[in-house]
Amino acid sequence: MRGGQVLQHARIKSIQSMPDRLQAKTFRAFQPQGTNAMSKRDEYIEKMKLQLDELNTKMSELEAKANEAKADAREKYVEEMGRLRQQSQLALTKLEELRLAGEDSWDALVAQMEKIRDAFVHSFKYFKSQL
Repeated sequence: MRGGQVLQHARIKSIQSMPDRLQAKTFRAFQPQGTNAMSKRDEYIEKMKLQLDELNTKMSELEAKANEAKADAREKYVEEMGRLRQQSQLALTKLEELRLAGEDSWDALVAQMEKIRDAFVHSFKYFKSQL
C-alpha cells in the first residue's frame, strides 16, 4: 500500500468502530479528493463492505437477544438466524466476486449485489421486528 492508501485504510478502520449514525457521515467526509481519489469501483466495494459489516454486527447482537427468549420462541429465532447467516455469506461471496470482477461484468455484478444486500437488509429488519 502507498502512504495515502495506508492512511485511508486507517481512517476506515477507525470509522468502523464508531456508532452507526456517525459512520456514514464520517466515511463520506474522509473520502479523498482529486487525483488520488479512490476509483468509483473501490468506493462502492468499501461502502458495501461497511454496510455488510454493520449488518453482521447487529445480527450478532440480535442473536444474543434471541438466545434469551423462551424455548419455543428460541427455536424460531435460531432458524431465522440461520437464514440470515446464509444471506450474509451470500453477500460476502458476491462482494468478493465484485472485487475480482473485470469491467465487462462489473455492472451486472453490482445489480446482483444490490439485490442480495436489499434482501439481506429486508430479512434483517423483519427478524428484528419479531424480537
